[in-house]
Amino acid sequence: MEKSRKLGSVKDEDQHYHQGAVELLVFNFLLILTILTIWLFKNHRFRFLHETGGAMVYGLIMGLILRYATAPSDLENGTVYDCEQLKVGPPTLLVNITNQVYEYQYKREISRHNVNAHQGNVMLQKMTFDPSIFFNVLLPPIIFHAGYSLKKRHFFRNLGSVLTYAFLGTAISCIVIGLIMYGFVKAMVHLRQLKSEDFHFTDCLFFGSLMSATDPVTVLAIFHELHVDTDLYTLLFGESVLNDAVAIVLTYSISIYSPKENPNAFDAAAFFQSVGNFLGIFAGSFAMGSAYAVVTALLTKFTKLCEFPMLETGLFFLLSWSAFLSAEAAGLTGIVAVLFCGVTQAHYTYNNLSADSKMRTKQMFEFMNFLAENVIFCYMGLALFTFQNHIFNGLFIFGAFAAVFIARACNIYPLSFILNLGRKQKIPRNFQHMMMFSGLRGAIAFALAIRDTESQPKQMMFTTTLLIVFFTVWVFGGGTTPMLTWLQIRVGVDPDEDLKTEIAYHQTANNLDKNTTKAESAWLFRIWYGFDHKYLKPILTHAGPPLTTTLPEWCNPVARLLTSPRAYGEQLKDDDMDFIVNNDELAINCATSDSSPMPAQSLGDAPHPLGKENIYEGDLGLGGYELKSESTPGESSA
Repeated sequence: MEKSRKLGSVKDEDQHYHQGAVELLVFNFLLILTILTIWLFKNHRFRFLHETGGAMVYGLIMGLILRYATAPSDLENGTVYDCEQLKVGPPTLLVNITNQVYEYQYKREISRHNVNAHQGNVMLQKMTFDPSIFFNVLLPPIIFHAGYSLKKRHFFRNLGSVLTYAFLGTAISCIVIGLIMYGFVKAMVHLRQLKSEDFHFTDCLFFGSLMSATDPVTVLAIFHELHVDTDLYTLLFGESVLNDAVAIVLTYSISIYSPKENPNAFDAAAFFQSVGNFLGIFAGSFAMGSAYAVVTALLTKFTKLCEFPMLETGLFFLLSWSAFLSAEAAGLTGIVAVLFCGVTQAHYTYNNLSADSKMRTKQMFEFMNFLAENVIFCYMGLALFTFQNHIFNGLFIFGAFAAVFIARACNIYPLSFILNLGRKQKIPRNFQHMMMFSGLRGAIAFALAIRDTESQPKQMMFTTTLLIVFFTVWVFGGGTTPMLTWLQIRVGVDPDEDLKTEIAYHQTANNLDKNTTKAESAWLFRIWYGFDHKYLKPILTHAGPPLTTTLPEWCNPVARLLTSPRAYGEQLKDDDMDFIVNNDELAINCATSDSSPMPAQSLGDAPHPLGKENIYEGDLGLGGYELKSESTPGESSA
């Protein structure tokens, strides 16, 4: 008897191993199909279904096959046994069956009406990912790549607007969605579709926070391919990057909001505690990610790792990933940490890398982002059929769709109106309509929803989130090109030509008006830029002025120690945006002192100044002033 039991356990282990191999094989074939489809779409310039939408279609087909082509191996699966002695669901349950004790682990709550014969399908269980895989393996490279490939010139030009949409806009979306969904939940309770104690106002706010995470990956890919107006691209990209980080921290802060008495009542103490948690977690995660990037920059500057590009690339990757793991281990948010780690690595460390490492890190993270993103979208399609505890409620789904679109409108239009009061270059109405249209939901919303599916309300949220992701990616993503045409948004913008035109324009403007004082500048960014260029860049990179010229004389010993020998031979540049890592190529935006002077071009007839903006001219959401650099010996006045 004992021998047969051991043989049975060995067979179970072998079967478990083979099923794991089948799971990986399924995803492998899905990715192969996706890559071939992407090639087909690019070859035929087909833009009505993006690669992510195609990955979801393949996932749906594979999930349908797995659900109905495989059957539970045990006839007892799906049978519910009553146990009146237990009042709560214990995390571990020991069951005595014919004098043999078995241990069972708690997984999730299941609605009695939702139990089906596929409940014990081992293959479907294997195809359901552990949520930790999303947050620890798949999301970090996506978020890091977003920060590492950030177009800093355009981002800082629209910094104030991007921060407004990302922080204030996300909060508005969360509150509006939460309030609307609370009204629909009350209607569901009135119609007896839901018990009043199952769904609280905090649950509605939780749903609002996760649905506030926009992910316009489809729209941005089409924008990049068509070379859409750079301002519009930057506003959408910058909002989506920071919005993801804000939504993740906001979701966590709401989840720990716990009023002492009535869950539906406002508790001031609990509210301010949640606000404090939000600010503390965000600031701590930002500091953690930036600190790891600073350590990487110092190591690559003061060692000769550049002589061994493979070691340099390995160190860069491991320290960047350590930022994520350290933040998670410290109880912070790894996604926020790895985002700002990527931004800081691109700003400082990238300048210290060898040419081989620059290309390797760019290509490596671009590839990891591509792979992880398509795995997630493939899994979204699979999850519609492989997840065994979906709860489809028509009223809740309709309310969620209405709430998402209303909240997006309450976010974009009022904030754009307020921003235009202080912006020198206004956000036109067609840009606002396009931003409203581009509020797709994607990987972040899905990952936040699947992270907790233990209770029935959370399962209902997960199902609804999945449907909203499908609809927005397929309908809005596919309608991007017609919408650009209908809104008459310019495409085919050549960034290099725009850069030359913009430089000539600002040179003329500066020559005509040399009386602009420092007081007229956007003081916040001017202070940061001066501090970064005089102190941080020389300390962390080989660029910038020598510290011996910027620090007091009594600091000369330390200044000589920290200043790179290369800095003494370099002339001070007026542009610190060298070696920006773009999405698909390295754009080296150097000062144009060596180029021949270009005749000034009149831009008075153009509705918007052309794409490559001068970083000093940027509207930062801080006022309609022009930011000018201080004139230093050896640099042009532009």
